[in-house]
Amino acid sequence: MAIPLLQYGPKSQNARVAGYEVGSEEQPKIYTTENILSPTDMDELIEAAYRQIFFHAFKWDREPFLESQVRNGQITVRDFIRGLLLSKTYRNSFYEKNSNYRFVEQCVQRVLGRDVYSEREKIAWSIVVATKGIKGFVDELLNSDEYLENYGYDTVPYQRRRILPGRTEGERPFNIKSPRYDGYYRGVLGFPQILWQNEIRRFIPQEQKPKAGDPSAFLGMARSINAQGTAVPRVSALNIDIEKSVPRRR
Repeated sequence: MAIPLLQYGPKSQNARVAGYEVGSEEQPKIYTTENILSPTDMDELIEAAYRQIFFHAFKWDREPFLESQVRNGQITVRDFIRGLLLSKTYRNSFYEKNSNYRFVEQCVQRVLGRDVYSEREKIAWSIVVATKGIKGFVDELLNSDEYLENYGYDTVPYQRRRILPGRTEGERPFNIKSPRYDGYYRGVLGFPQILWQNEIRRFIPQEQKPKAGDPSAFLGMARSINAQGTAVPRVSALNIDIEKSVPRRR
């Protein structure tokens, strides 16, 4: 007998109310197959899916077979997201490098587009991971009413409502707030290694950067020419033949 999903709810009543949002530059762009007009639009949709699930996909991380299927309409965007979540890259980078609780948190952020409501939700989904495995957990997320109501079968998930209650600034992106590797594995791999001192020395404020036509922008080009002036030969007065140098009248 399968263990039912532990009941959980939003930690704030504000999360139950539909948000009033005003369009701005912080609003995410929605990628869906409902408005695909060209192959370029499909390329952007696939890249958006990689960014949402992997944050960045190297050549080794890409899934060409899944890409081919979604391009030809053989699978939906939801199936493409499912394939990325069950891929070797996602298993190695997220599941094997984190605890079940952290893995659940990252999956909820990337699939449902929001933070977990509470520790109770983490525990509920962790039980699903422990009893049904990764495949069963991913299917539960993609089959949930929350996913289907917000993204359906044709829309790439995105971070929803990046606004903190009572604050004017938005939340940080999930890839910054919850990176792939836990602190232990980041220490083992030896990153991040950022030399902030060198970065600060090379930083130039926007108002101090040379504009178009500024002579300082051509300083490097002028130095690369390495122009040398012509040396004037020195001639002694004793070596000048006056008779030959002065023309004679005839």
